[in-house]
Amino acid sequence: MEMMEPYSDVTVKGLVFNIQRFSVNDGPGVRTIVFLNGCPLRCKWCCNPESQQLKPVVMFKAQNCVGCGNCEVVCPTGASDLNFPGKIDHSKCIACGKCVDVCYHRALEMSGKEMTVEELMIELYQDRVVYRRSEGGITVSGGEAFVQHEFLLELLKTCKSLGWHTAIETTGYASQEVIAEILPYLDLVMMDIKHIDPEVHKKFTGLRNDKILENALFIAQHAKKMIIRVPVIPGFNADPAVIAGIAKFTTYLDNVKELHLLPYHDLGSNKYAMMGKDYEMAGVQKPEESLMEKLKAIVEKEGLLCKIGG
Repeated sequence: MEMMEPYSDVTVKGLVFNIQRFSVNDGPGVRTIVFLNGCPLRCKWCCNPESQQLKPVVMFKAQNCVGCGNCEVVCPTGASDLNFPGKIDHSKCIACGKCVDVCYHRALEMSGKEMTVEELMIELYQDRVVYRRSEGGITVSGGEAFVQHEFLLELLKTCKSLGWHTAIETTGYASQEVIAEILPYLDLVMMDIKHIDPEVHKKFTGLRNDKILENALFIAQHAKKMIIRVPVIPGFNADPAVIAGIAKFTTYLDNVKELHLLPYHDLGSNKYAMMGKDYEMAGVQKPEESLMEKLKAIVEKEGLLCKIGG
């Protein structure tokens, strides 16, 4: 895949649900992370459930609600309902934002905003000096960023035209045609491999992993640099045999020398209540440090560089 001189269409629109600045855990240097909506997986531990659908989501903060009912009055579809869990029936919600506009106590907020590449670049350009001084850049995350591949492609082209380092955090669940089109504009691919067994993978994420493992082999052949990342989830894959299997698979990936183990956390669990959902992983504890060190040793035994954390 030859790298062509990037020419981008900055009028292309995408759905962005968060921009996180000054990250040091998602690629080299100091970075800005752009989170895009849309994901085909439904991981039980997902810390960004508001990103899963390819549309904005109204989030409800119960502690701020005074029960005034303004949201019910203005809602055109009947989605706002004070008696409904989370106060918003997301099957009816069209994300028009009228309820947010009249919620003077800020109990409702919109997650997800349509932006053009140009509008997003205006935001990112503010941090250009930080990227240069730290040898950092832009990391695109999600959701699954490949879902919005047209927007992703134009964003990456624009970043490369400015000489910025580009990275992606991905599940790898996309067509190889899409991946092949985007890889030339990425300096680093950080890809999750959550499990080797396809049925266990499906039980906890909603999908088998056949396509993911196949794409891992493809990306490894063509990416400039690739790092495998494993979210370590008790009851799912926080097991020496499972991690050993993932590490062994990683050794078959061309030019991949690094695997990161990411300990489970429940920092996004409060978002489920804000969406009127139950958090299925409630009560699951973070893996013990001793277990993480044991798993790290298993990975290193395969000749891979291993880090605990991003």
